[in-house]
Amino acid sequence: MIIQRMTTTTPHPSPSLAHSPSPSSAMTALNGVAPLSHLGIIKIEGEDAAKFVHSQLTQDFSLLDLHTARLAAFCSAKGRMQASFIGFKRSATVILLVCSKDLLPTTLKRLSMFVMRAKAKLSDATGEFELFGLLGDATQIIADNAGLAWARADIDASTVVNLYPADGVSRQLLVAPLGTAAPPGTAVSPELWLWTEVRSAVATISTPVFEAFVPQMLNYESVGGVNFKKGCYPGQEIVARSQFRGTLKRRAFVVHADTAMAPGDEIFGADDDSQPVATVVQAAPAPNEGFDAIVSAQLTAVERGALHHGSPHGAAVHVLPLPYALLDDI
Repeated sequence: MIIQRMTTTTPHPSPSLAHSPSPSSAMTALNGVAPLSHLGIIKIEGEDAAKFVHSQLTQDFSLLDLHTARLAAFCSAKGRMQASFIGFKRSATVILLVCSKDLLPTTLKRLSMFVMRAKAKLSDATGEFELFGLLGDATQIIADNAGLAWARADIDASTVVNLYPADGVSRQLLVAPLGTAAPPGTAVSPELWLWTEVRSAVATISTPVFEAFVPQMLNYESVGGVNFKKGCYPGQEIVARSQFRGTLKRRAFVVHADTAMAPGDEIFGADDDSQPVATVVQAAPAPNEGFDAIVSAQLTAVERGALHHGSPHGAAVHVLPLPYALLDDI
């Protein structure tokens, strides 16, 4: 397998969110390959595979081709995210959904409840594949839409998907058959890969934040995770209402703190200890010091500033620039 560097165009950050410089923004060279044991794979196979997935998730799978992947959410009837996926077609009748492994059994069971008469079979296919994260010089050339997030290509028996970059560093997901050796490249620790996930500001749902957010609270409409022109899916009415009635009061932000943070942790404002103003969605140790995290926060609380981890008197939490622009219109 030939490894080549992929050039990725990074979206412009949103200036209004740049509240504080990041102590970890002076990155060491991020080049190499990381094993991704925290992820699992749901396989849907059958002539109705695309039709079934299309009816359940927030993205359009009916028009999905073999050159593109999808970021998508599986929501409750109230529009709350129960899982998130990177999904793509392996063939005309097989779709793979990559998700957080801790939620896979529950998600597989819930999705299977909706199969009914559809000609689609769902299974846990985690044991059939190897998952790797590729960074920097280890990323591979994708001919079609090479610089775009969610572009994908098959290389031999493997599939590579472009992800959002981390601080301008190219990132890819590689899904390979079981037993495939890691591609050439410097070994990167899973912890460092998880940090790049945080720095990309594209959140993955895990058990501690199950049903905590509608997709827009994690900026999913701005990173390709929601299609507002497709047909119905569980929670579709709530998701659409949040978008078009101007009722959204929370957004995803990248933050830094000197203390350890974990999914589900609460963030408070300095002037109110009665209730949290933000929730940690994903967190990882920063290479230099402290922790970086994706949080879903009240817009008014971010505007006021003075955020603290765990309590109004906890460690200070600093909001960092988003690496992409939020969409003003759909």
